[in-house]
Amino acid sequence: MHTATAAVLRDYGTTPRAEPIELPPLRPDEVLVRIGGVGICHTDLTAAAGGVPIPLPAVLGHEGAGTVVEIGPDVTDLDVGDPVVLGFDSCRTCRNCARGRPAYCTRFAPLNYGGRRADGSTTLRDASGAPLHGNWFGQSSFASLAIATERNAVRLPDDVPLVPAGPLGCGLQTGAGAVLRVLRPEPGSSIAVFGLGAVGMAAVMAARIAGCGTVVGVDPNPRRHALARELGATETLNPDEHTDPGRRIREITGGGVDHAVEAVGTEAVIRQALASLTIPGTCATLGLRAGRNPVTVDQTHLLNGRTLTGVIEGDADPHVFLPELVRLWQQGSFPVEKLIRTFPFERFDEALAAVRAGDVVKAVLTFDPQE
Repeated sequence: MHTATAAVLRDYGTTPRAEPIELPPLRPDEVLVRIGGVGICHTDLTAAAGGVPIPLPAVLGHEGAGTVVEIGPDVTDLDVGDPVVLGFDSCRTCRNCARGRPAYCTRFAPLNYGGRRADGSTTLRDASGAPLHGNWFGQSSFASLAIATERNAVRLPDDVPLVPAGPLGCGLQTGAGAVLRVLRPEPGSSIAVFGLGAVGMAAVMAARIAGCGTVVGVDPNPRRHALARELGATETLNPDEHTDPGRRIREITGGGVDHAVEAVGTEAVIRQALASLTIPGTCATLGLRAGRNPVTVDQTHLLNGRTLTGVIEGDADPHVFLPELVRLWQQGSFPVEKLIRTFPFERFDEALAAVRAGDVVKAVLTFDPQE
């Protein structure tokens, strides 16, 4: 039995609070990771508000990175002392996983949102011994210790800094994967990115890596524009300053962009992104909204050769794609550190406030390495 500190969510609509927790002995296929840093993702906030049906009480957090401190007897690819970044969980055996598309694993929901192992047990307990729902994206890393498996723990090179690496496992993978794995823009092509949070900024960096000639960053927060330009945007646009942002982008680009990344998830922004496209053009929508999210689009608009596609987790295999992103980071073309502001775990409330106010692109909580 191990003890740790975690941010426990006991009621939807409240702020998770730090509590001592217990982690039972590992199962044979599990690994125990001492978390160095964990990003706060929009999906965590959506779940805390009740928009994703994880049972309570629960520990959220799914952009963790840390060091393996214990392994189960069936673990073969990781060892104690290995630095790892944690991604989403997948079964690795279903048809979609076998095709290299684990983001669409047929068991994605129970593995990532169910809060329990397949046998119904939980990976966490509170100080009284009562079960806490864990396994959030296969990790529940708003905690100084997290239980994961080889399925979703990806080894990092020894010289990669752990604290800023966590967001690679979700937000940065999502934005970059949407560009590099789904849209696959040709060199010299054009792209617009709607929403310049961590997902959108990762898409901007990926567009530069792909060699896009025109990259338009769209966000109502003017504080994001300078960073977007530094990371690769050739133009930035405040949609609140234009009655028709899609038309304005068509004017800027002389007819529209080849691709659009929509990282907000509202009907209005999805329609703006579609309206920004040339013929033909493709829009990838990534933004998560709570529950059902009906969207109305003009079917004749699509008939003119435009495509609207949804993307989860960048449609990427973390074991393949995350090492690629790490190499790009090491080469200087995917500067993760420019997106991040760190907060000690005990300043969780301050970090949440900064995220909700749009003061940070990506807040990362850090832990005392001796805890």
